[in-house]
Amino acid sequence: MYARCARADDAARAFREMRGRNALSWCSLLHAYVASGRMALARELFDEMPAGSISSVAWNTLLTGYSRSGNAEQCLLLFNEMRVSGLSCDDATLCILIDACTELRYPSTGVAVHKIVVQSGWNAVPEVNNSLISFYSKFSLLDHAVKIFESMESRTVVSWNSLIDAYTRLGHIEQAAALFQSAPETNDISWTSMIGGFARNGYVDEALALFVKMLAHEHIRPDDFTFGAVLHACATAASLANGRMIHACAFQSGFASYLYVANSLMDMYAKCGDVEGAGNVFHAVLQKDSVSWNTMLFGFAINGWAKEAFALYERMLSHDVCPDEVTFTGLLTACSHSGLLEQGRTFFESMVSVHGLKPTPEHLACILDMYARSGNIAKAIEMLEQYSDTVHTHSSDMHESLLSAYSSVHLDTRIGRKVGSSMVSTEPVRDTGYVVLSNLLCATGQWKEAEGVRRAMAEHGVKKSPGCSWIHVKGAAKVFASGGQELDPSHRICDIIQLLDEEMRNTVCCGA
Repeated sequence: MYARCARADDAARAFREMRGRNALSWCSLLHAYVASGRMALARELFDEMPAGSISSVAWNTLLTGYSRSGNAEQCLLLFNEMRVSGLSCDDATLCILIDACTELRYPSTGVAVHKIVVQSGWNAVPEVNNSLISFYSKFSLLDHAVKIFESMESRTVVSWNSLIDAYTRLGHIEQAAALFQSAPETNDISWTSMIGGFARNGYVDEALALFVKMLAHEHIRPDDFTFGAVLHACATAASLANGRMIHACAFQSGFASYLYVANSLMDMYAKCGDVEGAGNVFHAVLQKDSVSWNTMLFGFAINGWAKEAFALYERMLSHDVCPDEVTFTGLLTACSHSGLLEQGRTFFESMVSVHGLKPTPEHLACILDMYARSGNIAKAIEMLEQYSDTVHTHSSDMHESLLSAYSSVHLDTRIGRKVGSSMVSTEPVRDTGYVVLSNLLCATGQWKEAEGVRRAMAEHGVKKSPGCSWIHVKGAAKVFASGGQELDPSHRICDIIQLLDEEMRNTVCCGA
């Protein structure tokens, strides 16, 4: 009982008071240590266990602890000890190992475990195959995941959910939707995966429609993760009206007080521009975690409320909440949006020297933006070179951040051309480098050179992604893109203008 409640100290006291102990006694205390995250004590107890008490249950319990704590290497080492001891693995062991391998950097170890699965004959067990599908999808090896799914003689609802999740995570939303429709059985996880998949891939209307359909379902109800997924869709589309309706649904069903939902609500309100709404949710949360503080801080930052972001940071420190990389991304974003260069430099130096955090590409993008907007392009270039290892895989994004901050006053054509050319050569099929470089040349009157850039862009088959705007009318989003829609017939436009003119004149007359 104490072990299931993660009360390790109470379980240990009961264990010590026992005059006689059996294998179940040892395994129960081992489970208590693992459930409470005290892996050092769990390992000590495991080493003290009598030989007759060490069963596959004990090995699997310790393996689970290492896997769930993110220590995949230790989990694999323990598995090798298990094999050396002569004890054969079972399906539970293999599922634990496969899940641990998803946390590794490369898939080679997981592929080796897959071979052990086949060799030991456990590849006919649905649970093992479900773990393999999730593993291969994590490493974007979708063909392997599909092959395992198709080879399964017996599939569970988890099998279908695993492949649906794989499709959505890799952007194959149409295949995921088709699989969802053809699944013989679905549950709340199936619906949540599909709603979250729509939201992540930009299908906001579809995500909201599926959520409404889920509400009308007779046997399936949304949970806190479902509300988090659909709120993400509202935040992506900046759809405040829909977000408020989802908030009402969450409140009515009792999920608004769940921390995960509350954090999602804050994110939605902030990204929709309703900072006060986000603040109301934030203040209502009694037990805030670091995500709560960071979400609210970031909400202030992206909406230009720099002073409020700094004040919240001070409150965060006074509540003994340790700032992390996300915290400083929010602070630097606030400084960047408000042009507070010195304040941004102070936060950046504090992040590195006081809190021991390594700068990420997001941090550097904010710093580069601040330097570029203040006209200190040379210092921005110096930062790029100083942290070249950090920005190597994101160099195009860093250069884009740098060039987009140029103004005609601070324009340095020599450096701009160098950075723009680097972007084009690094990613010749991406439109950003060409457009930024062309605009830079046009701004300095170098029309022939700009025309050459546009010609090179056409030769590589690269087209500029048009910007767009949208409005919500009667619950439907109307998107306006350059060259995307034909205008209504001119006579209808003239009629509307005449109507508006008459209405304005009537209002003036009435007011007079």
